Amino acid sequence: MPVTSGPAAAAEKKETAARLRAQIAAGEWPVGTRLPGVTTLATELGVGRSTVREALRALAGAGLVRPRRGAGVFVVATEAAEDCPTRLRRAAVTDVYEVRMGVEVQAAPLAASRRTPEDVTALERAPEARRVASGADDIAFVDADIAFHAAVVAAAHNPVLADLFGQFTPVLREGLVELLALTELRAHDPNTGDDAHEALVRAVAEGGAETAAEALRAELGDPFGGRRRGAESLGRRRVRNR
Repeated sequence: MPVTSGPAAAAEKKETAARLRAQIAAGEWPVGTRLPGVTTLATELGVGRSTVREALRALAGAGLVRPRRGAGVFVVATEAAEDCPTRLRRAAVTDVYEVRMGVEVQAAPLAASRRTPEDVTALERAPEARRVASGADDIAFVDADIAFHAAVVAAAHNPVLADLFGQFTPVLREGLVELLALTELRAHDPNTGDDAHEALVRAVAEGGAETAAEALRAELGDPFGGRRRGAESLGRRRVRNR
């Protein structure tokens, strides 16, 4: 009798999805092929039809199959599409940094237009926290720097931008710590970029949207110090070490 509920049912559905995934990956059903019907698959796999339906839903969510009304379920890919967190974990810090630039260059002028008194207060405090952290190690300094930029993004009052920034922040944090070690940017200036951060705060506080965008571009600039090739390997190294 097929298992219909409880942990055993969940395990069976997961195993069924894995078996179907393996068959698709092995080329048993090439891309564009219609899968056998639910009843046929249930018989071949020795499970209930509801289990097969759940497994097919999981495969559809992974981007491997797609149902077509009245026609059946078709294979559309042999490998599951990566979700955003997975892609970010294996990304080079250079790629993440470019996305960061896009998000923050958009956020800075919005922050200048939408900032509240509370936002301005938070922004004015952030550079001092960064200065204090400059006397500590690279991890503390990066944390303070990211907190500063998070305050700019928060002042834009756009939840989608804030979510995007939050998604890549963990990978960005790890990459920036490694980047500082690679480029030795803080060797002669522990609080590197202090003037540029202050300029960004002034631009947002004074409501200058274009000035804020320009200040942000200048502040982020080229952090790789002419060592982009070395920085590109940081993400791949993190994945190999996991």
